[in-house]
Amino acid sequence: MTKKLAMHETLEVHEILTLKTSCVMKGTAMLELVEDEKLKKILEEDVETSTKALDELQKILKKAQ
Repeated sequence: MTKKLAMHETLEVHEILTLKTSCVMKGTAMLELVEDEKLKKILEEDVETSTKALDELQKILKKAQ
């Protein structure tokens, strides 16, 4: 059984989606500018983690509708 999200929960998930989308966009843009390999690796991991979080959050929203 799938439970519906309360309105405030839906809004919070959307807020997190917006933040994670921003993280992915900024991280991807910064990857092209960064020369330090350690920093580049950190950014790549952050983009990958944020992308996975976006997928999970979108699944949560779809299931709860």
